[in-house]
Amino acid sequence: LTGGDSSLAGGEAHALDKLFATVESRRGADPTSSWTAKLLSKGVPKVSQKVGEEAVEVVIEAVRGDKEGVIKESADLLYHLSVLWAATGVTPDDVYAELARREGTSGIVEKQARKPS
Repeated sequence: LTGGDSSLAGGEAHALDKLFATVESRRGADPTSSWTAKLLSKGVPKVSQKVGEEAVEVVIEAVRGDKEGVIKESADLLYHLSVLWAATGVTPDDVYAELARREGTSGIVEKQARKPS
């Protein structure tokens, strides 16, 4: 990905873009038939909780040294993060643009430039 471009070099949509499109397509669906719709119907606090739970599960698998577990839990985390983006009006392109803005900047310098919250 380069400069906020949400496609790969060959023009194929990035997996995160496809995932996000699927999440968006479930908005307004029947919560009894769609896990994504159910999560979105519960609002940002519940979706945020799920993102936190999945992040912890990735960490647990990493500490265990379970590569396959890290891969699977990372996929779960990215799914729930996509749902959170949808719930808060963020798109993958917004995130790609922020990553592009940071490219070439030292992590230390970037963190020092952040406003205290």
